[in-house]
Amino acid sequence: MIRFDAVSVVRDGVVGLDGVSLEIPAGQFVAIVGASGAGKTTLLRLVNRLVEPTEGRVFLQGKPVDEADPIALRRRIGYVIQESGLIPHFSVGENVAIVPRLLGWASDRVDGAVRSALETVRLGADGFLGRYPASLSGGQRQRVAVARALAGDPQLLLMDEPFGALDPALREELQEELLEIVEKLRMTVLFVTHDIYEAVHLADRIVVLHGGRAVQDGAPADVVLRPAGPLVERMLGRRRKELERLVDGRT
Repeated sequence: MIRFDAVSVVRDGVVGLDGVSLEIPAGQFVAIVGASGAGKTTLLRLVNRLVEPTEGRVFLQGKPVDEADPIALRRRIGYVIQESGLIPHFSVGENVAIVPRLLGWASDRVDGAVRSALETVRLGADGFLGRYPASLSGGQRQRVAVARALAGDPQLLLMDEPFGALDPALREELQEELLEIVEKLRMTVLFVTHDIYEAVHLADRIVVLHGGRAVQDGAPADVVLRPAGPLVERMLGRRRKELERLVDGRT
């Protein structure tokens, strides 16, 4: 689905990424973890061309993204950010309908996609279509953001710390819902988080970034049980035993 081929990003002398090469198969849930400034969001935004590489190339389904029209490319990819990013003067229905309308779908198809997406994130369409973001709770806004990302029927979902601003109980609830959605729709997911527990809980595979480089790439059990050096061990920190129990439960 995605291939990063020796990708580097340097802006004003600052290295965002340094020669990263990764392949992500279709249907895989990949978590990108690391400290602030490690290059996580930069890597994510290379896929939908919100960031351009200074060296190397990115491929989506075998085709270089730099040869694609960036607007058309973004309409094919679901994108969810922290704090939802909803348009405040659009209703819930209007927010969720943005991509289907841009794709030129017929009105009945747009309506069906909006309702289906809202039902997928456990928001009854009849109760939420006409409401506005300011009237929603934080969890409801984030569910609408996920619905908006799903409404255009993408095969790929990019998520940039989507649950980072939520309280722990709500975050856990939305994590479980995301797992159900991904299993149901069989989507490829690239998920940025600074929370190693979240990564281990959700992902099929974890890529650890530091200083713009991938310092470990493997299954959650590999990262937790066989960390690639002191840097990853520090990231596991005091939750190491808890993480070991978590990966043991997953297997």
